[in-house]
Amino acid sequence: MMAHLWQRDARHEDVRRINIYLLRLLYSLMFFVLGHSTWNEILTHQGPWAPDEAVAWTVWTAFATLAGLGILRPVKMLPILLLEVFYKVLWLAIVAYPLWSNGTLAGSPAEGTTYAFLWVVLAIVAVPWGHIAKAYFTWPKKAQPA
Repeated sequence: MMAHLWQRDARHEDVRRINIYLLRLLYSLMFFVLGHSTWNEILTHQGPWAPDEAVAWTVWTAFATLAGLGILRPVKMLPILLLEVFYKVLWLAIVAYPLWSNGTLAGSPAEGTTYAFLWVVLAIVAVPWGHIAKAYFTWPKKAQPA
């Protein structure tokens, strides 16, 4: 049974089944958990929005909603996971790490976001990096004439 998890799945561009299952789990968490909180914030917000705050909430809501497509088409929606990995790792590197290395992260306004963003490890594990390299960083081979 466990060997089944490591087989490549032709229905999903030859990505390993374990990655497909992990991707679907991740997309489901994003769609249901993040989507619940973001849609709730948007639908119950009172008064005018601060522009920067509205951008954050609308981007996260769109992100969570698009994750619903990832449940159905996990490989096709990989770009939203790449965006998630990139922005979270970048934020951790330029905001959280300097605070942590100076001993000032604990109790700072960035502490809560840091703990939330550390869950990016799930996305890093779930993403089929070999497929990413092949699909996005190599040129397709030309067909040989018959």
